Amino acid sequence: MSRTAVIVAHGQPSDPEPAARALAGLAAQVAALLPGWEVRAATLAEPGAIARAVEGRTGGVVFPMFMTGGWFTRVQIPAKLAEAGAVGWAVLEPFGCDVAVHDLCVALAREAGVDQLILAAHGSFKSTVPSDIARHVAGRVAAETGARVAAGFIDQDPQLETLTGFAGACLPFFAAEGGHVSDDIPAALAKAGFTGRILPPVGLDARVPGIIAAAIARGAPVCAEACRWAR
Repeated sequence: MSRTAVIVAHGQPSDPEPAARALAGLAAQVAALLPGWEVRAATLAEPGAIARAVEGRTGGVVFPMFMTGGWFTRVQIPAKLAEAGAVGWAVLEPFGCDVAVHDLCVALAREAGVDQLILAAHGSFKSTVPSDIARHVAGRVAAETGARVAAGFIDQDPQLETLTGFAGACLPFFAAEGGHVSDDIPAALAKAGFTGRILPPVGLDARVPGIIAAAIARGAPVCAEACRWAR
């Protein structure tokens, strides 16, 4: 297997280029931490991006920049690799399944210095996996910081707009800045009467390139528990 890694994210189908540029910047930061590795980037929103990223390489690893597993990581990414004729590529566990990311969420909550926190996640009306991981992280934050913490969702109950009576801060459990973070979360929190501040999404923290680099170098989930959210 070549020492090549491709970081794959969903991207923004309505306007692919900004998200693609941001992901390429992240890949460059990760590459700086992985001497001897070539780190590329591709979004699913860019036609042919994965095929271009794996072109000329036999084997490597794909790192899904997603907060949990599901159809995109278990079906679409492997299908795109197959369409490209890619051989010997391994798809690692998603970003949000890494225990180091959960540790980061606890650290971000502590650093916010609040006694109330909403963990805002995407959720899904089709699967419990996205909510399971968000609730797990919210539980860890509550247990380890002593804050009042609730997980709220965009596409699942309890929806963010129903979380009334919260101040403090909101931590978006998202891998990147996109329409959900810039538009949907603030709009939903406004309906709930939220009076706190909205923190940057987890995936934009300065410690994230190091977490991704460690996961790529490791080449496997950090522990078996992480895998239950990657299905």
